[in-house]
Amino acid sequence: MDQHKHHFHVSGLSCINCAQRTEQALGELPGVGFASVNLATGATFVAADRPIAFAELQAKVAEAGYAADRRFDPQLEERRYRAARFDVLLAWAVTLPLSLGMLLGMLGSPGHHQAAAGTWHASFPWLELLAGLVLLAGAGRGTLRGAWIAVTHRHANMDTLVSLGALASLSTALLHVLGRGPASLDLLPWSIPSYGTIAAMILALHLTGRYLESRLRDRAAKEVRALLALQAREARLVLPDRGELLVPLEALTPGQLVRVGVGERLPVDGEVVEGRSAVDESLLTGESVPVTRGTGDPVTGGALNLTGPLLVRVGRVGEESFLGEMIRLIQEVQGGKVPIQALADRVTAVFVPTIVLLALGSSLAWLFFHDTLAPLLAFATNWLPWAPPADDPLSVALFAGVATLLIACPCALGLATPLALARGTGLLARRGLIVRNAEAIQTASEVSVLVLDKTGTLTQGAPRVVTAEIDDADLRAALLLEARSSHPLARAVVAHAQERLPAGTPPLPAPEEVREVAGQGIQGRIGGVHYEVGRPDEGPGTGLRALPGQTRVVVRRAGQEVGTFILEDPLRAEAPAALTALSALGLHPVMATGDQEEAAWGVAARLGIAEVHAGVRPATKLSLVRSYQALGRRVLMVGDGINDAAALKGADIGVALGSGLDLAIDSADVVIVRGGVARLVDLLQISRRTFTAIRQNLFFAFLYNGVAIPLAMLGLLHPAVAEGAMVLSSITVILNGLRIRA
Repeated sequence: MDQHKHHFHVSGLSCINCAQRTEQALGELPGVGFASVNLATGATFVAADRPIAFAELQAKVAEAGYAADRRFDPQLEERRYRAARFDVLLAWAVTLPLSLGMLLGMLGSPGHHQAAAGTWHASFPWLELLAGLVLLAGAGRGTLRGAWIAVTHRHANMDTLVSLGALASLSTALLHVLGRGPASLDLLPWSIPSYGTIAAMILALHLTGRYLESRLRDRAAKEVRALLALQAREARLVLPDRGELLVPLEALTPGQLVRVGVGERLPVDGEVVEGRSAVDESLLTGESVPVTRGTGDPVTGGALNLTGPLLVRVGRVGEESFLGEMIRLIQEVQGGKVPIQALADRVTAVFVPTIVLLALGSSLAWLFFHDTLAPLLAFATNWLPWAPPADDPLSVALFAGVATLLIACPCALGLATPLALARGTGLLARRGLIVRNAEAIQTASEVSVLVLDKTGTLTQGAPRVVTAEIDDADLRAALLLEARSSHPLARAVVAHAQERLPAGTPPLPAPEEVREVAGQGIQGRIGGVHYEVGRPDEGPGTGLRALPGQTRVVVRRAGQEVGTFILEDPLRAEAPAALTALSALGLHPVMATGDQEEAAWGVAARLGIAEVHAGVRPATKLSLVRSYQALGRRVLMVGDGINDAAALKGADIGVALGSGLDLAIDSADVVIVRGGVARLVDLLQISRRTFTAIRQNLFFAFLYNGVAIPLAMLGLLHPAVAEGAMVLSSITVILNGLRIRA
């Protein structure tokens, strides 16, 4: 069944609970088999077994309380940053004077200032109440709106906790002015201490943390946005009867002509039909030296045209282009999850309701078991300046309840994985590695066996015939069959035959019943005669012999060997150093190739590979992978051909070279788009650092909550300290994720 994939951006997310609620809403659509929302970047990925209009997805996201856009809008995000900065400044403009006033009220004033200090202390709760209401209606409106969206959509998020904490703190100021005491209204029979300033502190610290989180989270997605910036929005379409017309990129179709001026980015993948220019492809290929492109040369969308105008025939546009495919794959994996995140997701799904119950429970415990718990608090007042009076049950109950609401931090848990994952996959993309399956990031830390194909992976994949023994009639038959194969050895035979056969050679009838068998060769019937071109039979055989490092291909007519080709495929330049580095990382390299023993061992000897499996078929490669897995080893398989597809799919991590066949690429977890096997070192190093950061983040997040929540319930953490610690824990997780380096 065909799978329909959608990639888009969700905005308005404030914590992991928001992302999970959006995933659940999308998963309710009929036909949706998988939905994932990345909190760090807003990147969302949906896979369905039926076509789904984007309007349906938008509606479901809106039901969850958030907004979906096809593309990330940097201008919208910049406006949000400016609004967030204004809210932070407003919050602190209100909070700092209130904090100073609270401090003065706590200290009091001796002598002739005592009366004035008493008046200030009596009237201060009124100021706290008024300032708190202004702040909630102004800078705090977004937080209240986020909490309201969550509550009305039957879930809870970080805004819910902050809003409850702020409202609870502000309610103490309201109850104080309604109760008994100086400058109070005496409408209630009790006197309650006012923590109204804490409401302002909560909002100020929360908004500051959100602002810093947004800035830091934005850095995690900059690699994808750098790719998005390479995409041209418009192109100059050349029309025979109307000249040049500026059109949106979406209006282009393959076969049309577009003109690209000097200093402009190529809008499409295509072929140069007129002109010659130096083209900077560094942001796509990593090569800093510009390349020359002229008539007949392929060009890639996103590259920068440097020296001369080009007329380009449109090949692939939009999501089908090389750049579009890279962006789609990166967004897909950043919208995915690694297995370790499942634990954090299960915890955060029930985190906020649990914290509300714990806060309520701690308040009730202090009210009804005050005499039992008071000695602990009395002792704490000796070394904690913020501890509440131990002799007032109601004050302690409010103090502990508010602090418990504020100390909880599901955001740290929620950001622990997606932010590190976004950072790691972005770094890999810059190195020419596209991760198609996020689980590979975690698995890379456990890989111990490296299984490599030979042709096109360790060698250049462009073999050439060094000698041949075959007559012209059989050579023509071999040419007709090999021309229908995409295997590198077949292409080498075709090139040799075309060079050797004289011009005007009479053509043979077109082949019939052509069949290619992976790892075996190609066969068919020509003029009623059955021909086979491919690997030799077991045993000594006849004809030319291959030297170490060379490959022997035979031609059979009616089952009899009638020709031999000896081919040689040079090593990839980066292969020797890459194998040395991979062995140093603790991997055991194994070569598994369909090529012959002599050729396989010749290459292995030059690369220092001690274990070689030659002459293997696709099923044998898969069996080899499974044999290592049966021993408890994690296997990374690298290949580029149709004969590698099954092993790539069966390995713990399958890596395909971007120059390989589509079937191999579709079966892989990671695609190397440039750099060859040397990029495996980057894959393992960056993946291991990413997974280490994820584990550290989750450890710190769980440790923080495990220690802080009990302290808050015992009344040992001031609400303002609790809120500051909560924000600090989130920022710590983000900074640790951004420490990942290539």
